[in-house]
Amino acid sequence: MEFLTPAGALVALAALLPLGAVFVARGRTELVRQRLRLPAPDRSVAARPLLAAAAIALLGLAAAQPVLTRESRTRSRSDVQALFVLDVSRSMAASRSASAPTRLDRAAAAAIELRDAIPDVPAGVLTLTDRVLPDLLPVSGRTGFAGVVDRAVRIESPPPQQTAVRSTSYSALSQIASGNDFAPGAKRRIVVLLTDGESKPVATSTVAHALSGYRFEAVRFWQGDESVFAPDGTAETAYRPDPSGGAVLDDLASSLGGRSFEASGLRPATAYLRSLAGSGPTVAGAATRLRPLPLAPYVALLALTLLLVFLVPRSVRLTRQ
Repeated sequence: MEFLTPAGALVALAALLPLGAVFVARGRTELVRQRLRLPAPDRSVAARPLLAAAAIALLGLAAAQPVLTRESRTRSRSDVQALFVLDVSRSMAASRSASAPTRLDRAAAAAIELRDAIPDVPAGVLTLTDRVLPDLLPVSGRTGFAGVVDRAVRIESPPPQQTAVRSTSYSALSQIASGNDFAPGAKRRIVVLLTDGESKPVATSTVAHALSGYRFEAVRFWQGDESVFAPDGTAETAYRPDPSGGAVLDDLASSLGGRSFEASGLRPATAYLRSLAGSGPTVAGAATRLRPLPLAPYVALLALTLLLVFLVPRSVRLTRQ
């Protein structure tokens, strides 16, 4: 438990001082009563100052704004990490209509769904054109991953290094091996490629050699009736869908010892990803602070209840008089 404004508790001191004087006076009165052998007063009357003191103390506590803080520690795998590589080349802007979801929109949604299938595996995000660039290194938990995919992954952001009709190059996947995207302790490394399959010619043997020992899965987002639309809603004539992308991804996945799936088969792709992750040891991650629960309203309500108990008997007695 924490106090947002601990100095607020000092407000109660101003009211407790005269209350202390009441207790001192009662002590002297009790001494005189005992010497004169007078009957003891009603216990309810003697308890009234205690009620007032408790109410004032609670109001001071409420002024200090106590909050109940809670932390959550998620456990994550220590032996495996995953990188989701999203193709952000121009062809991923294709869709069936100017208002329909683009290939990248569908790939981003699928990335989050696939990531949720392996919740205890740290996962990161890379973008692909003719190079791979990291957007998020593998982290535990869904929130950071989903935030990056939703807000940071955009078409040609960043743009490819070379201007060409087709900028996507799966050969750039070899750069993953030379980067520091995976933690050294991740013995099992998973690469999930989400793309439309439209790439420059790729030397699969070169990529397979660079990513030897990695686990690979590809998901293809492609429809033959899709076009890339300009901001005014007109289809760009320079773009033509390439139906050979499925075979390209199959060859690439096969050379890496993995599998390729169509976006319509996301359920088997999810099951395959779980099999790639397998099971293993977990460690407690960094503490995540949950939303604090404010206690001041409840403390103030209790203080007001005690004040009512303190005041009501007196008003009733005055009424009878």
